[in-house]
Amino acid sequence: MRRTIVRRTAVAASAVSLALLVGACGSSDKPAADASSEGKEKGKESAPAGKVLTKAELDKLMLVDGDLKDHKVTNASEADLASVKAATTDKAECKPLLDAMTLQSGGKPAATAVRKIMAMPAKPAENASPEEKAKAGLNALGATITSDVLGSYEGKGAQEALAKLSAAGKACTGGFTMIVGSDKTKITKVEPATFSGGDEAVAFTLTLDAEGTTNATHVVASRKGSTLATLFAMSLAGKAEQPKAVADAQLGKLG
Repeated sequence: MRRTIVRRTAVAASAVSLALLVGACGSSDKPAADASSEGKEKGKESAPAGKVLTKAELDKLMLVDGDLKDHKVTNASEADLASVKAATTDKAECKPLLDAMTLQSGGKPAATAVRKIMAMPAKPAENASPEEKAKAGLNALGATITSDVLGSYEGKGAQEALAKLSAAGKACTGGFTMIVGSDKTKITKVEPATFSGGDEAVAFTLTLDAEGTTNATHVVASRKGSTLATLFAMSLAGKAEQPKAVADAQLGKLG
């Protein structure tokens, strides 16, 4: 059963890549909490309004372990980032949505930083039965995994990137196709969702068709000054929750 779930969702999320999924569940990469300890020490630091930030400055504003209860934060590796750059879509007007789903900040950011965040379900008790342990394992498999991307822009770049994402959500309600090599994944529906935060925000629920199985995923993007936070949430079990807690925590660090 687990193999079937993984296979179906891997097909549905081919543009995101298994590197994101496996890495978030137990990456050998250095965790963000270690790689950016200075950022944790300065957790209250906020992004100066309108300032174009460097990658180093964005790293200090990213979420780290301990910022959000029951969540694990890890870095995105170079392999993660490289694996999703090959993704394309059959509809040019849907490209901003594809970017949001593939660890990218839309438009032309001056700098970006990326993290992977997984909701950690409760562990079974030490004296749990095999059935209870198996159920806990399936619950873990179905946990929501979120990519968190911060992009810093010059001028009105952040506003323009968010506007293009909003326009894409409206233009692509009938869906589009993600293409990675010979793999094609159909997004059958794009629906507006509710989220508020930062200076302005947009959110969408995207329905993916994985071999006849419906998978609900979420895009949330919010701008704070010249910085844009873009989140994409999915689940191996097929039904992710909107990453509101993650988005709220990230916006809190942006000030």
